[in-house]
Amino acid sequence: MHILDTRLAQEIVTRTMRIIPFNVNVMDANGVILASGNPERVGELHAGALLALAKKLTVEIDAAAARKLHGAQPGTNLPLSVGGQPCGAVGLSGAPHEVRQFGELVRLTAEMILEQAALANELQDNARYREAFVLNLIRNDSAQRPELEGWARRLGLDLERMQLVFLLELQPRPDGADAGAALHDIQRLQMRLLARREDALTATVGPSEMVLLDSWDPARKGYETTPQRRLDLLAQLVREECELPFTLAMGIALPGLEGAAVSYQSARSASRLGRLRTPQQQVFSYDDLALPVLLSGLDSGWQAHQLRMPIARLAHDKSRAMLRTTLDTWFAQDENSAATAATLGIHRNTLDYRLRRIGELTGLDLARSEDKLLLYVSALLSPA
Repeated sequence: MHILDTRLAQEIVTRTMRIIPFNVNVMDANGVILASGNPERVGELHAGALLALAKKLTVEIDAAAARKLHGAQPGTNLPLSVGGQPCGAVGLSGAPHEVRQFGELVRLTAEMILEQAALANELQDNARYREAFVLNLIRNDSAQRPELEGWARRLGLDLERMQLVFLLELQPRPDGADAGAALHDIQRLQMRLLARREDALTATVGPSEMVLLDSWDPARKGYETTPQRRLDLLAQLVREECELPFTLAMGIALPGLEGAAVSYQSARSASRLGRLRTPQQQVFSYDDLALPVLLSGLDSGWQAHQLRMPIARLAHDKSRAMLRTTLDTWFAQDENSAATAATLGIHRNTLDYRLRRIGELTGLDLARSEDKLLLYVSALLSPA
């Protein structure tokens, strides 16, 4: 076992020499001194430790025995183990009858420090393993499918259930002055999520981005189990833990490995389009932006050009800004003229005139469902 290193050895020496009046040496599994109250001995081969490691027993060396062993000093030496595996030894310098009473105390302290370090390493390895799984899952690399399925089984993830991805994007200042704060916010949030749910699967996608993978069972009834409720609870947690401005988006819920990757892509699209449409809003959902997200795949090509043509025709009118605001408000109010006029603070007759003008400029009849749909899609693909 290679858990014992120079840093941990020095920690053992420092902590134990605070409570006993003798020098302490800590050796690795080869008997080499890693840390000592006498720094000049660091790097030397410790004869007493070699004996203790070979016999797997406490070895005491008195003055007479020390004279027969090259470089040895009187003292007591005890083997160290973590998880039943030998990893080194600890030695106390002094007459055996004086240091003997402290031997077990020093060994217990040393092994406690090593066990805590081993547990911390195991937790870190597990966290890295889970994060690597999430990152590979959202990238949807088909070549890794067998490996990902194996990972999912080991993590207890039921791929037949709906997979939901939440995307958190923090917004540090452009000069990068608070880039460290973004990572700190994300790490703090991940700790809170793990404290709430040990099986929480999160990954840091970039310096200021985090994803959370969640499973959803549509068969479970009740608002508390719905994706929207989970989004609300996560948003509340983000507000508590993150000091930087943020946007949080939830993707579409789909089953399987591919479902998680699509959910991630839809969450990213929902975040981007949501910020364009309502910059003051922080929390977005694919469910609220399904049509814009689905249409976002038409960003280029001749179809996209044709779909943008109706709105492009408004640009030739001197009142284009006013007409675009009127149109967006009309759609936002579900084409309710009374609500639109009230929102804009204008008379109904004024609204009717503007809508007629929009129809004339775009060449579309706003009384026809197909023309209204085309105009709506054109507006979605042409941010104001």
